[in-house]
Amino acid sequence: MNDKVLVIDDERPTLKMFTLLLSAYGYEVLTAENGREGVETFQREAPELVLTDIKMPIMDGIEALKAIKKLNPATEVIVITGHGDMDLAIQALNLDATDFINKPLKREALEKALTRAKERMTIARNAEGQVVLEEKSRAAVIGVRGNVSAMTMPRLTEAFEKAVAMDKEAVLIEFEKNASINGAGITGLTELLRSNAGSGTRIFLAGLSSNFRSVFEALGITRYAELFDQETEGLTGA
Repeated sequence: MNDKVLVIDDERPTLKMFTLLLSAYGYEVLTAENGREGVETFQREAPELVLTDIKMPIMDGIEALKAIKKLNPATEVIVITGHGDMDLAIQALNLDATDFINKPLKREALEKALTRAKERMTIARNAEGQVVLEEKSRAAVIGVRGNVSAMTMPRLTEAFEKAVAMDKEAVLIEFEKNASINGAGITGLTELLRSNAGSGTRIFLAGLSSNFRSVFEALGITRYAELFDQETEGLTGA
């Protein structure tokens, strides 16, 4: 594969661990010990994928995220947060981070984040099919792939309006397992769901990773839609 990944963290043992793990997955690993050094490395090497810690000296991960997204908005940036630090995770998503993982780092969580990132990069190269509407006997199903962002919202809004017009028992927004949603996407989706409140149509969200389920619950999106984590066939009548 030999894809480049940049890891920004002020702890050398952590950088060494990431280097060993990511090299084993076939990545060419670039490292930086603070945000400023990370941004300089990003400008020089232009990796498609960045993992950055948040709390660092000289320039923290939030400032590095802003600088990297300014240089290339399409870059996949995964932030590394302290366990349970949901406020920082949400702040990073609002600044267009596409995913987050918690410390202490678990190998399985890293593997899942990397898989999601690769899938989103593939989809981003071919935007067609990111949002697909399908009519089932009991529900209208909107399939979502890749990263939900401000660019995705017009397609998602159009699909949602068509789904509601089908007059089914429910509308199911089903995220593929590697999908993510950034701050602009969360805001857009919240507004979309809020506009439907009181219409009588039940809205379900399915397929979200545990990270994004936590974010949706923390932001109160569950006031407008129900999180569904079982097999969807029973809901759709497929």
